[in-house]
Amino acid sequence: MQMSQGLFAMNARTQDDFARRKSMPFTRDDGPRGIDFAIASTTSFPEERSIRCRCRPCGRGSRGHQTEAERSLDSRRPCHACCELMLENFPAASYHRRMSHVLIIGAGGVGSVVAHKCAQVPSVFSKITLASRTKSKCDAIAASVKERTGVVIDTAALDADDVAATTAYLQSLKPDLVLNVALPYQDLPLMDACLAAGIDYLDTANYEPPDVAKFEYSWQWAYQEKFEKAGLSALLGSGFDPGVTNVFTAWALKHHFDEIHTLDIIDVNGGNHGHAFATNFNPEINIREVTAPCRHFENGEFVETPAMSQHQGFTCPDGVGSYEIYRMYHEELESLVKHIPTIRRAQFWMSFSPNYLKHLEVLQNVGMTRIDPVTYNGVEIIPLQFLKAVLPNPGDLGVTTKGKTCIGNIITGVKEGQAKAIYIYNICDHEACFAEVGSQAISYTTGVPAMIGAKQMLEGKWRKPGVWNMEQYDPDSFMADLNVHGLPWQCIELTPEQAAQLSVVG
Repeated sequence: MQMSQGLFAMNARTQDDFARRKSMPFTRDDGPRGIDFAIASTTSFPEERSIRCRCRPCGRGSRGHQTEAERSLDSRRPCHACCELMLENFPAASYHRRMSHVLIIGAGGVGSVVAHKCAQVPSVFSKITLASRTKSKCDAIAASVKERTGVVIDTAALDADDVAATTAYLQSLKPDLVLNVALPYQDLPLMDACLAAGIDYLDTANYEPPDVAKFEYSWQWAYQEKFEKAGLSALLGSGFDPGVTNVFTAWALKHHFDEIHTLDIIDVNGGNHGHAFATNFNPEINIREVTAPCRHFENGEFVETPAMSQHQGFTCPDGVGSYEIYRMYHEELESLVKHIPTIRRAQFWMSFSPNYLKHLEVLQNVGMTRIDPVTYNGVEIIPLQFLKAVLPNPGDLGVTTKGKTCIGNIITGVKEGQAKAIYIYNICDHEACFAEVGSQAISYTTGVPAMIGAKQMLEGKWRKPGVWNMEQYDPDSFMADLNVHGLPWQCIELTPEQAAQLSVVG
């Protein structure tokens, strides 16, 4: 990475610290994270046009830094005190990773999209490994990736619930980032393994205990101090919702509002998969989510109402169609109202067809959505897990699914004392997604943001020690990448009356 002279300006204290720490004894630290540091010269250090360090093996080189021959592509951790200071003072802009090895855990529909999209960006993802409990699924995805992109990815069998085994695997593999698209139940075991092995972490959905249909960020937020002390970074919820919807909100606050007052996130799947009943993502997670009591945020607190009890019509822009949307709880509401405290009301809406709701009602009535164990022929089974086994695999729905998704945020607030309302949204075509990566748009709209979030971390734009939600980072580079990598977005102005009625078509 070549950096121009004077790109960064140091304050007086930083200059003094930098000069002092340059003279400190250099040590070798073969840790697990690979970083390529660089800093532009300043007037205080005119003799050093560029200071670089790639730290495995640790060579002294001129001025205590490595010579070109001593630099290693397998760099791991800053070996010099001055390089630690660079990271301290320029955490987002002063470094990038020379080699970026991502380990994707999960070989379902989303995992397949992530693998394909990472392979399309070899300048960032120079090495890809895909691991899952069932290696044959990984191998099938790897074959598709090679056929479509020519990129060869490694595969492995891995039980993500086994923290000790996962830790040992991470220590052996030494990836730069674990990209978790496995089940939400596995978030905490994988975070524990990443901490033990010293690896950065990313997921697309928050933790949910297997035996309770309750999902919230509190379990993962509790890891903040552990990750911060370890110098590791964890990015939570880098899917579409949560994920892109969080970034939409942060971008709106940065560019359109002084304060955001109301937020309505609307997720419409205007597709038809041709089956009598199927879920567009993991059936176990989908059904747990939609049958849980609804919670929305209003007047400083979350208000609980019966599941699916509030609904209304919604017409999507650009000819996607009109659908019935139902208010339900979604995890991004929890983080957004925490990090954007001016929000007075936040709601999440999702579309469902009458056919889906009819089948779901019957399944609930006969006990097939239960998550407590029952005994059948002397064996304990979870009814919902059995149902998942007999329903169509969401990863196979791309072959038959037609139509489009429309996901976006209706946001109101004030700008320079004037009321304002906007709608930010993305429309994604199921058939176009299948042609590109062999997936329907639901998996695509989750997998692409996961890849982009990983890209932001590996490029150093979104990386700081601790546990972070998407809206806590600057949104601009992520928003730009959405347009480049398959999820272009649009923003339109609404009247306050339109926003109140959830009407986005004039």
